[in-house]
Amino acid sequence: MLKNPVIAFLKLIRVENLFIIAITQVCMKYFVFSPLNDFLSLTPTLFAVLVTSTILIAAAGYIINDYFDVKTDKINRPDTVVIDVMIKRRWAMVLHIVLNLLGLGLGLYLAIKCHCLQLVTFQMSSILLLWFYSTHFKKQLIVGNIVVSLLSATIPVMPMVYDYFLTPEISPLQMMLFGNFINLLIIIVLGYSGFAFLTSYAREVIKDMEDYKGDVQTGGKTMPIVWGMITSKVVVFFVLLITIGMLLLACIKFYKEQLHITIYYIIMLVIIPLIVLIILIIKANNSRDFKMASLLLKGIMLTGILFTLIIKFLYD
Repeated sequence: MLKNPVIAFLKLIRVENLFIIAITQVCMKYFVFSPLNDFLSLTPTLFAVLVTSTILIAAAGYIINDYFDVKTDKINRPDTVVIDVMIKRRWAMVLHIVLNLLGLGLGLYLAIKCHCLQLVTFQMSSILLLWFYSTHFKKQLIVGNIVVSLLSATIPVMPMVYDYFLTPEISPLQMMLFGNFINLLIIIVLGYSGFAFLTSYAREVIKDMEDYKGDVQTGGKTMPIVWGMITSKVVVFFVLLITIGMLLLACIKFYKEQLHITIYYIIMLVIIPLIVLIILIIKANNSRDFKMASLLLKGIMLTGILFTLIIKFLYD
């Protein structure tokens, strides 16, 4: 059981996941787009506001998820339950509201600075989707998995979108000089968005398999419950296979450009771990096995993000 209130709070807001979110946006801005930052207008201060807003809303989402999932968590992982044990339910709700308001306020500030109020829909839609995910979608077939995956896919794209609305129109000369390069960087960011969607979707299904026991007892309708464990494993297998296929296509592209270091990195630190993950999923038969697979996939997601260090090295 968690006894330290600080550790309990950090556990509640999933501090390690918030770190990955922040690292993702930092890598997109300062590693992928670093050669163009002199021409872009999302300053370090405004970028810090964007990252902070994203983290606050994500933290609020984790809190409300645990708020509505206490009964299931007491079955699946009783030793790590925070709400009703270390933090009272009403204070959890207060934290959820305060963090969302702060995140939404920062998002509104950014939208005003960008002269595009529509940008605040990033924050508003995230808050609403995370609420409905916790209250309705999480224990439904497929819907909850897709919602989380879509939210994950927006994280790498956000810095690029804000830079687009903040930066003055690029001159024809600059477009002639950098047009193809800009298109390449956009493709890289969109590739990361696709990677985030697929790996997040696979991880959500794995977590559903991990939480099977508690979800059954609390009336969940997740994929392992409705379609069974074997079908869920097959779905994860094909999602990871598609991910590996995308990565191999990227390797072929890098091979044609004779960027061999990128191929070594992708194969050794992303593709091979994904193959190991597939083997683990096939052999998994209890909650502990699925938890190990989930942790491995989180590590793969992090090594995928850190590939941006190689991109910065190559294109700076």
